[in-house]
Amino acid sequence: MEFSANVNLLKDEGAYRVLAAAQELEKQGKHVVHLEIGQPGFRTPQWICDAAHKAITDGFTKYVNPSGTPDIKQAIAKHFSKTRNIEVGADRVVVGPGAKPGLWFGVQAVVSAGDEILCPDPGFPSYENMAKVFGCVPVRYDALARDQASELASHITPKTRVVIINSPSNPTGRVLSKAELDNIAAVLRPHANLWIVSDEIYCHLTYENEAQAAPSDDSLPTTPSIASIPDLLDRTIVVDGFSKAFQMTGWRLGFVICKPALAQRLHLLMTHAIGCTASFTQVAGVAALTHEGRAKAIADVVAEYRQRRDYVVSRLNAMPGVTCEAPVGAFYAFADVSGVGIPARELCDRCLKEGLVAILPGGDFGPRGENFVRVSYVGDLDVLKEGMDRIEKVVKAVAATLSPTKKVKMGNN
Repeated sequence: MEFSANVNLLKDEGAYRVLAAAQELEKQGKHVVHLEIGQPGFRTPQWICDAAHKAITDGFTKYVNPSGTPDIKQAIAKHFSKTRNIEVGADRVVVGPGAKPGLWFGVQAVVSAGDEILCPDPGFPSYENMAKVFGCVPVRYDALARDQASELASHITPKTRVVIINSPSNPTGRVLSKAELDNIAAVLRPHANLWIVSDEIYCHLTYENEAQAAPSDDSLPTTPSIASIPDLLDRTIVVDGFSKAFQMTGWRLGFVICKPALAQRLHLLMTHAIGCTASFTQVAGVAALTHEGRAKAIADVVAEYRQRRDYVVSRLNAMPGVTCEAPVGAFYAFADVSGVGIPARELCDRCLKEGLVAILPGGDFGPRGENFVRVSYVGDLDVLKEGMDRIEKVVKAVAATLSPTKKVKMGNN
């Protein structure tokens, strides 16, 4: 029996691969520090849990509308309108079990085999994988380039159908400013048949003043969105969810904002592929977006992440051969380890096997990440301290074993 040729092109997500390897070591009784997975380090707020418990007790356990209940669609539309400073209605909202269905179905609904999809490199591995499954051609663009507008312009061809933007970025933590998005918009605007997929799952996790605040008393800082540019709203598929900002990874609740005609087609894809998202989870989502304490809860989380970010970045920059810029958003440090003297992937392997600390090789996010490692700083400070100590020990051990002639920066692979 043969498998689909497109499915055979799928590759695993690096974070889960490293997690599995770390868990094998833990089965042997070893204590591994986990800095590889993008799992928020806080519990789901109690008011969200209480809303879900009550919903289950009240009987919200039945099938519901495949694209979302009226209540959550209204709540999301209001939330999106406030945080992106552009008015949208519930007819633009499609709810799914997590943000990934929004990515996959959003792209699937607008592409045909042979189309080109511009994917950030380094970038979230699902982007390139879904392009391959749909029979499309993933075209990598340099997500580290200073001028993103020019970088995108250099890769657009008559076959380009989708451009994927991820801000704040996984894995780099980069946030595209309003000015940068305006420049990108100027490049994309003339290409009438081109769709923009804007992955904004980390939009509320930002550490700088670039974030735009909602025009209300309970303002929720949000990174700029290309969907806020009025003439691009109908060409943009915004993907967001509850996992990161509301600590709801296991709840599997996400949403898409898109033009109503596309939302109707996503409804059909949800109908036939998913059925519907759990009804009590959607009640919890309404609570997350409407509770009066939501802005403060997220602000407290961001403040804690900022402290952890600053600690991890300072520790990484103090290690021989390592440089790391402070990320502006999300919760990952993307460190250049080309000066350590061994390939980043080998360094990650040694950190896990010798140091018992799990981090990800940047090459898992694309070829331009080959000289980098990604460190997730969601853990408590004591966990991060132990993790940094273990990484530093391995890095110093590598430096001690290299001859002076080998202590040179590794070139791009």
